[in-house]
Amino acid sequence: MGVHLKKRIEWLQRFCIPSPVIGGFLVSLLIWGLKSFDLAEISFDTSLQTFLMVAFFTTVGIDGSFRVLKSGGRLLITYLLICWTLVIFQDTFGAGLAHLLGIDPVIGIMAGGVSLTGGHGGAAAFGSMAEGLGVQSATVAAIAAATFGLISGSLLGGPIASYLIKKHKVTIQSEENVENVKVEEKLAGKIDSIDAHAFLKMLALILGVMVVGQFASAQFTKATGFSLPSYVGAMIIAIIVRNINDQAEIVRINQKSINLISDVSLGLFLTMAMMSLKIWELKVIALPLFIILLAQTVAIILFIVFVVFRLLGKNYDAAVMCSGMMGHGLGATPNAMANMSSVCERYKHVSMKAFMIVPLSGAVLIDLVGIPYHTWLINMLS
Repeated sequence: MGVHLKKRIEWLQRFCIPSPVIGGFLVSLLIWGLKSFDLAEISFDTSLQTFLMVAFFTTVGIDGSFRVLKSGGRLLITYLLICWTLVIFQDTFGAGLAHLLGIDPVIGIMAGGVSLTGGHGGAAAFGSMAEGLGVQSATVAAIAAATFGLISGSLLGGPIASYLIKKHKVTIQSEENVENVKVEEKLAGKIDSIDAHAFLKMLALILGVMVVGQFASAQFTKATGFSLPSYVGAMIIAIIVRNINDQAEIVRINQKSINLISDVSLGLFLTMAMMSLKIWELKVIALPLFIILLAQTVAIILFIVFVVFRLLGKNYDAAVMCSGMMGHGLGATPNAMANMSSVCERYKHVSMKAFMIVPLSGAVLIDLVGIPYHTWLINMLS
């Protein structure tokens, strides 16, 4: 249903609203209506949701190749450090504002990097983790924050890039001498197609990593008392496995098979999470949540305009990358790509550097710091 509606409603495409969010949210609205009129109360068996969530975050870890990071050059490192700084700031800033507004600081984290740089996938995953630690309404707050971020990130990315270009009289040209060696080719492993054998190999790899990761998470939690979700353990094990494999070349990574597993597991997991939302719980925290999200939006605008643009070189590539950061810093990587495409279309010049660095950092490498920090801070404040 979500895919069907997205194809036919233009503004859903413009704001890059994920299809699982569209379909799942409509079902949650229906359930809310049935409950409000005392017609029925519906609940779901969500046991499969955890499995799919672990599978998705395992694919994120498989993409965490340090060889790719090294090949990206100085600008990729700079952009990635900025992304890591942003996600740490968003979580900390959100928690602090929530405390000042008199609500649970963990709700502030839900309106921080968890949902803004993490998108709906991170919102659903860490919302359920926070609720497991006793924080009520965490998931619905995180999902609401992620939706707010998708829309605002899409609306603001292009105008901010245009402002920077006019303000600093930027010459419309990009540096052709990119400081990396075809990063996307390295990430993809130069594999063009999917066949049954390659797919099954990648599925076996991911399932094996999931088992080891879940065991490692359980042992860590038992030994330290610090709640480490199974999907975080699986992601960490996947990063270790990927980088050992990069050196030893034991298995050939078929990136398209990994991407297919990632898309299917995320789509189903996110649909289940959206369908299970208890929207009626949002009214208690609606106003403080909106204040936090508004403050987060102002903060990222100031950060990009006065800090990020300068660190990235104050040129056309930097302006395009700033529009991308506005997209994935508040929403998701598709928003970043849409923002950058819009800017490049307007100025009739494509920044290859931006299109190579932004999605790699915003979709994959940012999680190497973001997910462990979300986990640590939620545990500390729960």
